[in-house]
Amino acid sequence: MEFDYVIVGGGSAGSVLASRLSEDPSKSVCLLEAGGRGDSILVRMPSAVVATLPGRPKINNWAFETVPQPGLNGRRGYQPRGKALGGSSAINAMLYIRGHRQDYDGWAELGCTGWGWDSVLPYFKRSENNEDGADDLHGDSGPLQVSHQKEPRPITHAFIEAAKQMQHRRTDDFNRGDNEGVGLYQVTQFHDPAKNGERCSAAAAYVFPVMGRPNLTVITQAHAKELTFDGKRATGVIYRKKAKGPDIAVTARREVLVCAGALKTPHLLQLSGIGAAEDLTKHGIAIRHNLPGVGKNLQDHLDFILSYKTKDTDNFGISPTASVNLTRHLLRWRKTGVSMAATPFAEGAGFLKTSADLDRPDIQLHFTIALVDDHARKLHYGHGFACHVCKLRPESRGTVGLNSADPFAAPTIDPAFLSDDRDLATLIKGARMMREILEAPALAKYRHKEMFGTDTARTDADWEQHIRDRADTIYHPVGTCKMGVDEMAVVDPELRVRGIEGLRVVDASVMPTLISGNTNAPTIMIAEKAADLIKAAG
Repeated sequence: MEFDYVIVGGGSAGSVLASRLSEDPSKSVCLLEAGGRGDSILVRMPSAVVATLPGRPKINNWAFETVPQPGLNGRRGYQPRGKALGGSSAINAMLYIRGHRQDYDGWAELGCTGWGWDSVLPYFKRSENNEDGADDLHGDSGPLQVSHQKEPRPITHAFIEAAKQMQHRRTDDFNRGDNEGVGLYQVTQFHDPAKNGERCSAAAAYVFPVMGRPNLTVITQAHAKELTFDGKRATGVIYRKKAKGPDIAVTARREVLVCAGALKTPHLLQLSGIGAAEDLTKHGIAIRHNLPGVGKNLQDHLDFILSYKTKDTDNFGISPTASVNLTRHLLRWRKTGVSMAATPFAEGAGFLKTSADLDRPDIQLHFTIALVDDHARKLHYGHGFACHVCKLRPESRGTVGLNSADPFAAPTIDPAFLSDDRDLATLIKGARMMREILEAPALAKYRHKEMFGTDTARTDADWEQHIRDRADTIYHPVGTCKMGVDEMAVVDPELRVRGIEGLRVVDASVMPTLISGNTNAPTIMIAEKAADLIKAAG
């Protein structure tokens, strides 16, 4: 099979490219996705993420693990990533966050010309169909529906009031370039009457509406095995439907576009002979192109959680009351799209400074309307609430590599959490600030019992022990095929793989530094801009 463009990965970036590049009827596009369609009720109903996130069983989820982390007392971290059309946007909390304008201006200062805030803002707006309509910073005609939460819980409003009692300002829009404050997250959720309250994954936004285009071929259950080449030019992809099945080849007349995400994209490049020579030869992989930055520069948001039991039952929990409430909410959601079944779980937002002299927030809070323990892999009877804190711009840098030459083996993932002491120092400050908010008067009627002994933490050593014992990712890996102009850059500012023709990387792996927030909206923006770059190249 031959196409003009072959896209590997139908996640947030691949979905955008498939839609935008197939707008030209004279160009043929093939989208390969290792997972399924991503359109079941477990994707469409937002609260059903509790069934897919834990990866037990692996529903729409690669459910990777890290290598043991010295900074986390030797624990293995959990790395859920979406495996379906829509990618991680099919299993995430739907939070629509762009980051801070200085994040993107910082990319431009690193040599990524055309990626400053003013340059990328039009692509955020192009993608967006915001419930509040269009203005100088928002769009209302894009494929991605961005909504206010349908029915945030009273306890979430109490969290916001508690933060205000601690002198943090209320913010109604976190996506105007300066995200400081507390409030409610906007979400990637349908607000049109036909699908009101359903998750708007990247596939639901970009791919499903155009599946009928004759020039677009979407192949699911297609696990990319390796890229093919003619010398230093990428010519296509070999994939399999099953691990022991036959190889199937697709060729690209114009370009191969790798959109497999920050963990799978470097893995596929390495399997194809592109990467640091020492990383490949030990697995018997012939070197196609020695590119030392592949799989390096991994950055992720390390997340620490405080959880409380509550006697309030107007939230998610495990109890007879919860069962009755859940049935009622499911029926309301099916009828109107409005109920607790439409929740993102992480309803309350906070972007705060741990020091007044900082030029922008350095921590983020996610307030959730359920107890959270080990990514919902450990459940507790009763009802509760939780709050997360992460350092927005970590200093620690990790790697993604090969376990073996087997393309069906998981990559080796080492985020190197807390390998830089500055990250721990900020997390301790952030944890103290978070507890101050959770102990504020506005939440008094909801607090019953703190879950993990952090109520006795007073010293930095106490907090360090809790963080090393329980912290883990909040699912924002980036940077492993970074964009730039230095010797460790994998792609140039037009996202072309250095030293290889006809090959681009388009996903979160190209971010040179982690943005100050959730990464789904920025990944969609990257793909919107990439579509213009690809079209301009002919």
